[in-house]
Amino acid sequence: MAHAAAAHAASATPLRASAPGGPLSGTHRVPGDKSISHRALMFGALAIGTTEITGLLEGEDVLRTAAVMRALGATVEQLGEGAWRVSGRGVGGLVEPADVLDMGNSGTAARLLCGLLAGHPIFAVITGDASLRQRPMLRVTVPLAAAGASFWTREGGRLPLAMRGATEAMPLDYRLPVASAQVKSACLLAGLCARGTTRVVEPEPTRDHTENMLRHFGATVRVTDTAEGRVIELEGQPELVAAPVMVPGDPSSAAFLLVAALLVPGSRLTLADVGLNPLRTGLFTTLREMGAELHVQNARTEGGEPVGDLVVAHGPLRAVDVPPGRAPSMIDEYPILAVAAAAATGVTRMRGLAELRVKESDRLAATVAMLAANGIRAWIEGDDLLVHGTGGIIPGGGLVATHMDHRLAMSALIMGLAAQAPVAVDDAGFIETSFPGFAALVNRAAAADAIMKLP
Repeated sequence: MAHAAAAHAASATPLRASAPGGPLSGTHRVPGDKSISHRALMFGALAIGTTEITGLLEGEDVLRTAAVMRALGATVEQLGEGAWRVSGRGVGGLVEPADVLDMGNSGTAARLLCGLLAGHPIFAVITGDASLRQRPMLRVTVPLAAAGASFWTREGGRLPLAMRGATEAMPLDYRLPVASAQVKSACLLAGLCARGTTRVVEPEPTRDHTENMLRHFGATVRVTDTAEGRVIELEGQPELVAAPVMVPGDPSSAAFLLVAALLVPGSRLTLADVGLNPLRTGLFTTLREMGAELHVQNARTEGGEPVGDLVVAHGPLRAVDVPPGRAPSMIDEYPILAVAAAAATGVTRMRGLAELRVKESDRLAATVAMLAANGIRAWIEGDDLLVHGTGGIIPGGGLVATHMDHRLAMSALIMGLAAQAPVAVDDAGFIETSFPGFAALVNRAAAADAIMKLP
């Protein structure tokens, strides 16, 4: 363990962010949506024909998904920047991989892959990096076992994981114990190979990219809101037909630039072609409640997903009480929301964040530590995060331990843009997994080297 820690420290990429000395401005496009990018590659591999994808996120997580689809027998080619072609094998047509499938840092890809393989009678071993190997997989292996798949995991249901898919997949009727788009999607993916109707009930609506893309590729999916929750029904063994996919800008990535513009005086930014799926925009709703000047222009639909241009301008923020029911629509955005809350007036309370304890890090505790290192009072009460805002003045000056968590690293660097003293992070290398070119984009918007490597 000591040797591994030393090796990691030697390869770390420490960065420092400081006030740019001027406003953020211009029109920019954030990388493609990671959730949609993973799914576009997976559904392309399951479809008959050739799927053309534009705007694909080319971060490490998604590139690993592309490599895994190749290992499962699909033809996956890069045609240019963000432009990819996938020739699929049809539902049930994936082949047994010759080697271990390494999902890197992506919990989404690992859990969806379990569902994808659960309906195929093949053997596979799935692993990931040190962070992913600590994240729980029982939440997907338990329901998928009911579909007929077998799993062998480390203690606590952790990766590496060995599995054998069902010889004849059974349709599931499963109620999610907690709202999770990943678990819902894994169950639906397993249901593609099953004869009959797979039924999933979620207590709170979660991001529905899987349902939208299944329809886009020709599957029959019904969604009904009932007294027991949202019910999703999938007719099994469809013939998925290749369809073009335009991947919009990732709203979770746009969040960092939005908050930067809100906090840096004089800023006004336009972020083009951002995905506006209502089950992903909880942060935008919350920022507006805090008083943010945030508008949508050129709203439209692309490939079944709402898309638009976001325009945001600097302005004062006030504290709010964020309800727990909003968490599924902004589960990845709480660290950057905490940065916005640090500059707001009053105490912001974010409720129902138990899910943050099992992200890339214990993101709840790590967010508190990030704020405390930079002079902001924050604390945890049960599963709630509370942040005592300063009314606009963030002291800064801290060194933030990122715990291999890319969103925590980006949040800390954005905080540095609006702090009185620079903010440093011990390692920003993991940012490339989800937001390639993050520092360069921020620096372009700031027209300054606001984010720089530490010597």
